Amino acid sequence: MNEDDLRRAEMKWAMDAYSGDYSRRGALNLFAQGGLFAGLSGLLASLPQMSYAQEDEKVRIGYLPITDATALLVAHANGYFKDEGLDAEDPTLIRGWAPLIEGFVANRFNLVHFLNPIPIWMRYNNNFPVKVLSWAHTNGSGVVVGAHTDITDFKGLGGKQVAVPFWYSMHNIVLQYALRQSGITPVIRDQSAPLADNECNLMVMQPPEMPPALAAQSIDAYIVAEPFNAMGEVLAGARMLRFTGDIWKNHPCCVVATHEEAITARPEWVQAVTNAVVRGAIYASQNKAEVAQMISRDGKGYLPAPAEVVIRAMTHYDTAEYADSGALTHADWNNGRIDFQPWPYPSADALTVSYLRETVVSGDAAFLADLDPAFVSEDLVDRSFVRKAVERFPEWLNDPSVNAGDPFTREEVLSL
Repeated sequence: MNEDDLRRAEMKWAMDAYSGDYSRRGALNLFAQGGLFAGLSGLLASLPQMSYAQEDEKVRIGYLPITDATALLVAHANGYFKDEGLDAEDPTLIRGWAPLIEGFVANRFNLVHFLNPIPIWMRYNNNFPVKVLSWAHTNGSGVVVGAHTDITDFKGLGGKQVAVPFWYSMHNIVLQYALRQSGITPVIRDQSAPLADNECNLMVMQPPEMPPALAAQSIDAYIVAEPFNAMGEVLAGARMLRFTGDIWKNHPCCVVATHEEAITARPEWVQAVTNAVVRGAIYASQNKAEVAQMISRDGKGYLPAPAEVVIRAMTHYDTAEYADSGALTHADWNNGRIDFQPWPYPSADALTVSYLRETVVSGDAAFLADLDPAFVSEDLVDRSFVRKAVERFPEWLNDPSVNAGDPFTREEVLSL
């Protein structure tokens, strides 16, 4: 077996580990198009009415197998929930955003990480009472292109097929910002439809499917959370086109969310949960390589990806290597490939809502037109719990994404 055969075999093993009953592209597209309750009506009708914590206050975590979940996983692995007097079940790995949303809506989970725009869509398009407690991390995503392409910049994505993980995602927002800045028009069409040279066709694809699709040349590029960019680099011959944190400085990607009922009925529980998650973020920020090994399949097995891939995904940010290739142009920003700080900046929430209005999505997005960004930032996010937690654990200030001199406010920076 030659080196290429070994690489393909390893990628198949890794992707098989990510596949399962929750890999339902049809359900993903249904949810992404805005039909949340249309898709859940039968399920909700068949379930008994449960309290947000199923009355026993156990912490029930649902997560995708991506590094975005790190703070929650570290809080579990290191016993931080137990330190707060909480009983936490083993986190449940879910393989797509649609089934994670489904599990949260059905009260299977009371603590999850969601892509930052998902709660916006859930609360204001579907009237579901979700609340954001904190950020899960910053940066941690990238755009990779296939070895079969000669793409060196975003203009080169004209006429190409590119996968995103969800329409309501920071990935879709950042990608389309970069495309517009490069004179490329994002469109959503069947892959067989003709494209102009200045059009880029977008499609939703579950993260585990992206590296194999790129290797098979059925797509030309994808944008996604880690470790799938690192997996693409290591196992699929992908090239990093650009880190998203090098376009939007220290952008939010996933947020930590719970049910609004939890905040209303049992705020002490919510505070304890938030304390544990903040500690998890701090530990991850200070011990990236150790944490990457721990959450990998070669450690505690929270992620099916091998340690080699997860360590690269969390630590490999060689400024010379990526500067030479053009993947990193703002080394002076002093980002990490992924960083961990929990404070949810209002300015980022407002920018997210504003840029969502300019982002092409499938389905009806009319609800965005009437959203006031400042209102969303205050209504969707409850900062009282994370404020108490970061004051109790001031080590969060040491993360490179925090300005210690003015830690609770910042100016958003986007630059292609």
